[in-house]
Amino acid sequence: MTTATTATTARAATYGELLERARAGELGPDPRTLRIAVAFATRQAVRHDGRGTGYRNEVLSLRLAGAVGSCAVEPGALPDAAIDDCVGADVARLLDHPLAPVRVAALDAYLMHVTPHTPGNGARPFPLPAGTSLEKSRARADAVVDLLDLPAGSTVLVVGVVNSLLEALRSRALRYVPCDLKGGVTEWGEEVVTDALDAAGRCDALLVSGMTLGNDTFEPLRRHALRHDSPLVMFAQTGSAVLPRFLGHGVSAVCAEPYPFFWLDAGPGVLHRYRLECPGPGGGR
Repeated sequence: MTTATTATTARAATYGELLERARAGELGPDPRTLRIAVAFATRQAVRHDGRGTGYRNEVLSLRLAGAVGSCAVEPGALPDAAIDDCVGADVARLLDHPLAPVRVAALDAYLMHVTPHTPGNGARPFPLPAGTSLEKSRARADAVVDLLDLPAGSTVLVVGVVNSLLEALRSRALRYVPCDLKGGVTEWGEEVVTDALDAAGRCDALLVSGMTLGNDTFEPLRRHALRHDSPLVMFAQTGSAVLPRFLGHGVSAVCAEPYPFFWLDAGPGVLHRYRLECPGPGGGR
């Protein structure tokens, strides 16, 4: 487990508050003066060797200077016109875009530009070794699950089912409730529930995908963690620069993974992990 750390960047109590502060230029340069140079979508399908099931990913990414912000979407849900809307647009306009994934990607790009993942901003690097897609998936899962500080036998709500994460929890004798809006079953034939808040009440901790930012389910889970003093660990390809801003406001730790993601390359990579200095119940409040 990494040495505990506190991000030095300004925090926010809610996602709406963070978005408004960014729009107002309170977190960095006036977003009206910054333009998105490149907008692109990454689509992939994967079925790891030895696994019985596969999945698809689709991610909208926006490049602002040297930073890339991203938001995952359900495959096929992003209109092609969204990319045309984004390229060349100023960040302020995209922070008001009618599509939530565009707003999230724009905010992520802006915050990545303002506060990159560095030790000075509270991040601790976690190297990912080169390897096959499955090897890298398992290495990332270990980095994420290590942020949970739970005794064996505890139950974790996993929002955004990733079989390698479930495998890592099983190896630590942690029980879990898999949850995903698509439902279905896990690699081991376990039912995947679709109502995260209903399941959260019977779990000791929450392990949640950053994709919840883009489908508007993050805030209810963050509020649940605050109300019930439940640890909330985020694994974030979506909003990797956004979610560390909620440390101490329901979020207890973040494993941030900005573009390019582990599944795009066989070479070595790096994750960035954030924790509170003394994380206690409810994320160290």
